[in-house]
Amino acid sequence: MIQHTQPKYLPSDRMREVINDNGKILFVMSRFGIPLGFGDKTVEEVCAAQEVDTATFLAVANFVCHNTIDNSQIALASLIDYLRRAHTWFLEFNLPAIRRKIIEAIDCSGKDEVALLVLKFYDDYVSEVRAHMQHEEQTVFPYVDGLMKGALNRAYTIDQFTAKHNHIEDKLADLKNVIIRYYPQRNGGELLYSVLFDIINCEQDLDTHCSVEDEVFAPAVKQLEERLRRTGEGYYSEQDTTTSSTPAEQLSQREIEIIGCVAKGLTSKEIADKLCLSVHTVTTHRRNITSKLQIHTPAGLTIYAIANHIVSLDEIKLQ
Repeated sequence: MIQHTQPKYLPSDRMREVINDNGKILFVMSRFGIPLGFGDKTVEEVCAAQEVDTATFLAVANFVCHNTIDNSQIALASLIDYLRRAHTWFLEFNLPAIRRKIIEAIDCSGKDEVALLVLKFYDDYVSEVRAHMQHEEQTVFPYVDGLMKGALNRAYTIDQFTAKHNHIEDKLADLKNVIIRYYPQRNGGELLYSVLFDIINCEQDLDTHCSVEDEVFAPAVKQLEERLRRTGEGYYSEQDTTTSSTPAEQLSQREIEIIGCVAKGLTSKEIADKLCLSVHTVTTHRRNITSKLQIHTPAGLTIYAIANHIVSLDEIKLQ
């Protein structure tokens, strides 16, 4: 990360000059709801005109451009608004647009099994991103909204969010690798390159988004928690913000092993021999896996296994 003695971008900088210095600022502006057409106004003037907290805007802008940040004056309400707009961008625009391009670029007629696997992989991935962001919308942000009103919670802290927060772009990288390594280029090859370019950009954008949550949002929330406890300004709320376990957490170790074997192309008999089980036991485990994950085909379990790092791409046999 580039280091400066102070944040590179300051309230007195011209907004247009900041954008010219690094185009990533356009994404930051969009997610703060700042429109274009601001002339030669400074960052502070532009933010004030749109009722955006200047310190929060600059903290995010400097962070995404790998500059030193000042997070001492972050306004959590403004930062949550930024994160919510980012969720809308990914779920309602960017990810659906990539799906449309995938359908244009590959053969989804049903004749190409690899193409169907790619599309199913992508759809499962988008569902996971949606669940990830819905958890933040339904649990984390309401918790922080309560904190800003002084309500602490004995059952939940921001540390529980950070302990389970993963960078959801990793599985998008897997999809990119599946396409590069296994999908034969046919007519419309330029479209496939365009899809890969969009996937790479989305992968990087999601990584930045998750890093903002980890390194800007979560520390600011923790500071608020600590201040409320230290000063006695907070009161304890008994609101239940705990979340249920994910399907992956509900699986037993044996079930995870069987999913890995299915993904590698083994039959129930071969799995039984490999794990020293009866075929009946393997069948029972597979029935339980289907019930827990609501995935009914070997191809679906293969996607699940790759997406959850139960097996690697090198272990998958694609015909």
